[in-house]
Amino acid sequence: MTDNQNNSRTFSSLVVDGMERAPSRAMLHAVGFTNADFKKPQIGIASTWSMVTPCNMHINRLADDAARGVNNANGKAVIFNTITISDGISMGTEGMKYSLVSREVIADSIETVIGCQGFDGVVAIGGCDKNMPGCMMAIARLNRPAIFVYGGTILPGCHKDKKLDVVSVFEAVGARANNQIDDTELAEIEAKAIPGAGSCGGMYTANTMASAIEALGMSLPNSSAQAAISEDKKRDCELAGAAVLNLLEKGIRPSDIMTKEAFENAITVVIALGGSTNAVLHILAMANASKVDITLDDFTRIGKRVPMLADLKPSGRYQMAELIEIGGIQPLMKILLDEGLLHGNCLTVTGKTLAENLAEVAPYPNGQDIIRDLAHPIKKDSHLVVLYGNLANEGSVAKITGKEGLCFTGNAKVFDAEEQALQSILNGEIIKGDVIVIRYEGPKGGPGMREMLSPTSAIMGKGLGKEVALVTDGRFSGGTHGFVVGHITPEAYVGGALAIVKNGDSITIDAENNLLTLHVDENEIARRLTKWQQPAPRYTRGVLAKYAKLVNSASLGAVTDN
Repeated sequence: MTDNQNNSRTFSSLVVDGMERAPSRAMLHAVGFTNADFKKPQIGIASTWSMVTPCNMHINRLADDAARGVNNANGKAVIFNTITISDGISMGTEGMKYSLVSREVIADSIETVIGCQGFDGVVAIGGCDKNMPGCMMAIARLNRPAIFVYGGTILPGCHKDKKLDVVSVFEAVGARANNQIDDTELAEIEAKAIPGAGSCGGMYTANTMASAIEALGMSLPNSSAQAAISEDKKRDCELAGAAVLNLLEKGIRPSDIMTKEAFENAITVVIALGGSTNAVLHILAMANASKVDITLDDFTRIGKRVPMLADLKPSGRYQMAELIEIGGIQPLMKILLDEGLLHGNCLTVTGKTLAENLAEVAPYPNGQDIIRDLAHPIKKDSHLVVLYGNLANEGSVAKITGKEGLCFTGNAKVFDAEEQALQSILNGEIIKGDVIVIRYEGPKGGPGMREMLSPTSAIMGKGLGKEVALVTDGRFSGGTHGFVVGHITPEAYVGGALAIVKNGDSITIDAENNLLTLHVDENEIARRLTKWQQPAPRYTRGVLAKYAKLVNSASLGAVTDN
């Protein structure tokens, strides 16, 4: 056996080499290993396949494609599963509290299997919001040659010649509550919105994170911009299987790729695409797992010089499938690189630098208006605005595209849970000028930091998108748009100022000066805080209770691996 072969089998050799490892080999014979396979590098294929959601229902087949790529490149692939949950299905229910928790469970489970089984490399395939950063956190912790593959986006549904996605259904609920449509039309939209496999079709969290991971250098070029059911996606998986063996041969590990500059590239691309606020939470968590110092203030620093260029849903007109048709994000990255907004020297999973990968990328076709040119941006700086102030001493995250305006002042209507707020919106109790406050939905207080897609969609469906604002220590779906501020820290449950807001208090969201202000005298705030008592924990046993005890602040990524 050559030294190169030994180097490529750093971990599997400890499991299967030598007389004393005969019992291990005996068990592996039963799952299909041949004698020759024991001399090959073992590559774990982490599949997030599940029938609980269309985002992941096809990933078992993609895992087979990746395994074929590994095996054809003289490695030995071993497929294993981890969990996924569905944000879209659980949204607005108590079950949504498990969503962000699942990111930690997925990261822990992949780390557990890879570490236990002695795999030499990893191909992780994710499709829905939380399993993508979960995969990446595990990859960073393990620091073995690895590639992430995006399961791909869904194709749009259609109703009355209008393209649909899951957010269309959430907003249709608000429209039905406002008597703009009837039950029959709501049922038609419901039946047509999700035509098959793949992740939600706008620049929501899944497509945002896929794009961020590609920009980070941890996916093959174009992995983020392929339909879930396509020959391109099958080929992407096979190529990833082969490429991880190339990383093994060259000794390239995630820590060589996931550097500070690479994370800055990811943030830059997320801003240019108008991506989800969840990207802030997940990039902080991925950087933490990589031992790279990324903070909320990095988003502000980068956001001052990077424009929002993509006219994509939820705030724009187009879906990811339409961006795929004009070339995906590679031409956008070339534009950003040529403008000096990306670090071209960053290494990627191709074994080449980002600049080398982009050297031959063709520009977008003439006449397209999905991606604006730099001279005519949708917004000249970032739509992801980090706000501080007496209501968010440790920061908060707003999604301000400029279409909502840049400043909003209104009177608080306070709710201690998402369900209460939603009913108030649907019942017509929210009026122009209100600032809806939803608290005790943070990482510890929820626990689990639910997404507020149901209330924000109801607001849009009611036609109040520019008339009211919403602030919360919870978070937002990538499908959310409107005047919204989430991730408020410190969260209410730990005694943040959000806990003492009262109905009628005046609140200002100022995206020009990056301030979130409660217009209450400091002495009165202090007096209210001295009288405040922390609520009893909502869960005392099980995974949610465990999470609440371990999780840190949303301003630090809401991670449990501190």
